[in-house]
Amino acid sequence: MDSAPKILAIQFKYFGDAVLMTPALRAIHERYPGGELHLLVPEEIAPIFQHEPWLTRVWPMPRRRGTASPGRTWPVIRKLRQERFAQSVDFASNDRGAIASFLIGAKERLGRNDGGGFWGRRFCYTNCVSRDEKLLHESAQLAQLLSGLGIPLPGNLKAEIHADPALAGAAKKILPGEGTVICHVASSQPKKEWPLGHWARLHRLARDAGHNLVFTTARGERELSLMTEFKKLAPNAVILPLIAELPLLLAVLQQAKVFISGDTGPLHFAAGLGVPTISLFGPSSPARWAPIGKRHQALAGTACPCDGNSAVCQRDVHCLAAISPEQVVECLKRNTRF
Repeated sequence: MDSAPKILAIQFKYFGDAVLMTPALRAIHERYPGGELHLLVPEEIAPIFQHEPWLTRVWPMPRRRGTASPGRTWPVIRKLRQERFAQSVDFASNDRGAIASFLIGAKERLGRNDGGGFWGRRFCYTNCVSRDEKLLHESAQLAQLLSGLGIPLPGNLKAEIHADPALAGAAKKILPGEGTVICHVASSQPKKEWPLGHWARLHRLARDAGHNLVFTTARGERELSLMTEFKKLAPNAVILPLIAELPLLLAVLQQAKVFISGDTGPLHFAAGLGVPTISLFGPSSPARWAPIGKRHQALAGTACPCDGNSAVCQRDVHCLAAISPEQVVECLKRNTRF
């Protein structure tokens, strides 16, 4: 293998999964500091990586979930083919990533052999690596794929992203006060959301303890309705304005003293930016998905029977309801030591 190869990393999954890939990207750069490391991701995810110091170039891929758009994607594929990559690494190893790997045409194409997907997916790669079931955390699984390039599992599995420093001033105008705790009440699925009554009680308890809390949500109609209901329960709570631009959202998150949420993309944004987090887990496993490091605390609810096909908790009492607001306030006390 060339001592300074040109490598393309590919990740066609969601925001949190993309952030958890950063330890693996860092490991590639550390193994080949003189090489080029490019990254192909969906265009909505690309801003996460624009300020990573060890990436040569980020390639945004236009996409619409569930449909193919060859008229928009082929120009990107054609330009990537012209780069003549020595290796490509498809971290998601799904159908979209496998086809892109094949079309881009790196000499060595690395991916998973998990099965599933369209019948020809395994033939899109020249080298497949099986998952190591002994590795619990998703960041470790992603980095373990690099064994196909002879890169050992890195000792540092902490996520790392960087906000645009030019947006720091605008972020400070949005986030009120110093030492602000950001609470994100929404997730991609209702089964991953802490009950609104718990958020309202946390607001009262934390305010009485001298903490400065603000609340955010996502931009979808359901998520916005959550904030409307929360405002009825906590009329004095400070609600941040919606931030449509991902680069500005990252800059705002970086200003926070602590970030609190369920298992959702912004949780991993905050952790990657170096902000201490308190994460609330129910149906998903904190051993697999919680941020890594002493600055991060994870609380888990009761065991949940919900499967991956269910968006709503199937228990009579939501599994996350077992996490009390008092527990979160106690975590906030511990976070003041950082």
